[in-house]
Order: sequence, then C-alpha cells, then structure tokens
Amino acid sequence: MTALDEVHALTHAGSLLSPGGEIVAPYDLEVTHADASGYAALPADILNAGREPFDADYARASRVHLVNAFGVTLGDSIIGLSALFAVKRLHPHLRFAIYRPARAPRYVQRLYALAAPGFAGIVDLPVPRASLPVDELRIDIGNQLFWPHFASMPMIDFFLWAMGVAPERIAAGDKCNRWLADVPLTAIEREPYALFCPDASTPVRSIPASVRARIVARLADETGLPVLGFGAVDHPRYRDIAPLSVETDDFLAWIRHARYLVTADTAALHVAAGFDVPTTAFFTTIPAFMRARDYANCVAVEFALPHLQGMHASARPADLDALERAYRDYDWRAMPFAPLT
Repeated sequence: MTALDEVHALTHAGSLLSPGGEIVAPYDLEVTHADASGYAALPADILNAGREPFDADYARASRVHLVNAFGVTLGDSIIGLSALFAVKRLHPHLRFAIYRPARAPRYVQRLYALAAPGFAGIVDLPVPRASLPVDELRIDIGNQLFWPHFASMPMIDFFLWAMGVAPERIAAGDKCNRWLADVPLTAIEREPYALFCPDASTPVRSIPASVRARIVARLADETGLPVLGFGAVDHPRYRDIAPLSVETDDFLAWIRHARYLVTADTAALHVAAGFDVPTTAFFTTIPAFMRARDYANCVAVEFALPHLQGMHASARPADLDALERAYRDYDWRAMPFAPLT
C-alpha cells in the first residue's frame, strides 16, 4: 500500500490508514499538528464513492459502518445526518455506526449525541481497521471537502451518492432535515420573535457589520416582531441573545421557536428548514441551489461575486471589501420574505 506524503495525506479524498493499521481522520492529524507522512489511503474493501461509485445493497445489510462521516461543521453534519435518516426511512431495519474525528468541535459532536437515538452509535477515531467486521457494509466518507463532487452537487445529493444511494430515489421532502423535529428541545423565549443570524463560519460568507442594523430594521418592519439575534447590533428593536446560546441545544431551540429567520449561516438555514421556519438566506460564495434547493420555506438573496465562487473561507481584506460593496449596493427595499406561517 503506497504511503502518501504529508500534503496529500491531509487533502486526501477519504480517510487514512496509519502505519500501525488504524483508520485515522485527516482532520485529527491536522488540528493536532501531527506528522501525516507515512499514512495511506484506505484499502478498496472499504467502499469510497470518490474512488469508485457503488450502489449499496442496504436491503440485505443489517449494520452499516460510516467511516469519518459527516464532516466537522454543524451545517455539513445536519445534512449528512439527513441523508442517513433518509436511507433509514427506506430501510428501517438498518443500524448505523458512525466513526467520527475525535477532535471535531464539541458543539458539532453534541449534534451527533442528540441524533444518536435514531441510529446505532458513535465511535471516536482512530480505530483498528480490523475492528470493522468484513461481513458488514463499510463506507468511507472522510475529508469530503476535498472530493470534487462536494463542490458540484447539492450537499444532500452528495452525501446520498457517497453512501451509495441514487439521490433521485429520495423524495424532496425527505431532504429537508425533518429528523431535527425528533430532538427534544425546550423553548427559551415565551413571546414571538424573529431571529437574525449574521455570522457564518468564515467572514467572506458573513453579513458585514455595517449593514446589520438595516437588515434588523427591515426584518422588524416586515414581521412586526422584536428581533433577537447572535451578536451585537445597534438597533432599538433588537436584542443580543448570544450569551443565552451556549450549547448546540440552545442554538437549535432558538431557531425552532422563531417565527422568521434571516441568516447568512447555512447551519442556521438547515436547522430552520428542519422546523419549517420561514427564512431569508444570503449567499455569497456558493449558489443557493447547492444548499437550499429543497427548502420550500426559504427565499434566497444571491450576490454576483464570481471571483469568490467556491471559496470555503477567507478573511482577506480584498475579498471582504468586495463583500461589503455587494451588501452596500443592494436595494434593501427589495429584500424578499417567505410567507409567515
């Protein structure tokens, strides 16, 4: 088995096999600054659709091992779990074991803990390759950010394809994160409110601070509701609830009970879709259909910034200046709203 050099190991489209025979998440090596040289791609007996597409025979399987699924961000994980539960609806007998990067952020790991009653369990990587039974279905979805299809398919379709399921087999309604409704959450606020989530995981996908008060004013006027949100905004009809959203459970609950959401954070968008919360979502570096195609209660604002398309992260001044200009020049009177439910 050919060893990868350090750069190719960390950007490999899949999980890794250590010299000692353990399955390892490249993410864990990266965040711990461990030496990644000497690691190899997983062998072909662990399925990887990026290496060779396959049709999984779930009807005849009983237990499925998903290796390094479904990333280390909240949004990707919500969508990946939606793919899992869509497959489970087709094959209720299935039990899934999900092998996860041990160093993934705690708030992301909490999402899996909340979802775990719906499948078999969670296992921290690394694990010995030999611990995965050879007579059970084993699928590698590791390091999906570096899979070419991840940048060219709607995310839910990507995860279904990576799990060996033709995306068209799954109804649009089963691609809307409805499994979130089964997560027990407690309402925090008693009075109706609209919600504002301006910060994405990177500045180039976030709403610039200079226009946030304008959006809050538009949201308050349109809905007739007080606006709560994550982060400081100087507006008399706004309240910062960031100190009240400490855990993943809190974040989910605030969105679940909102009457309306405005966001640039796709994680918040995915949560809102799961609870049928009407949403206006802003997109700057990725087309809206890649993340919101199946969300009937979402309307999108897309900014034409061709030089930023496909960019996963940036805080470069030139990129943020272009972002600022796009938001500044937007006609806020034309900001679309989905119907209030």
